[in-house]
Amino acid sequence: MNSEFTIAVHCLVYLAYLPDHMAISEEISRNVCTNPARIRKIMSSLRKSGFVKTKEGIGGGYILDCSAHDVMLANVCKAVSFGNLKPTWITGDPKQECPISSNPQAVMDQIFCEAEQQFV
Repeated sequence: MNSEFTIAVHCLVYLAYLPDHMAISEEISRNVCTNPARIRKIMSSLRKSGFVKTKEGIGGGYILDCSAHDVMLANVCKAVSFGNLKPTWITGDPKQECPISSNPQAVMDQIFCEAEQQFV
């Protein structure tokens, strides 16, 4: 698996904290700490899989199109990932004040550890 899964999870969590707000790729990319073009590519896959809705133009962006409680990580993985299970890069920046951006490493490490136990 490449880092797209981690980025996708980070994006979905970020959008879950903004239930009534459209987020543009530049805003999401600052929180995830990656390029906006990479965010747009991943969000396209998430849109095709029914996780997010998009709106173009002024006031547009991305918004969660499902209940965060209904998101299955296996479905996110299928939507955006391929290859090895654990990525070589994890999103976020521990120096940021944002609780979402500052702690994905520990959370994602636990998820990958549990997933590897299931699949290996």
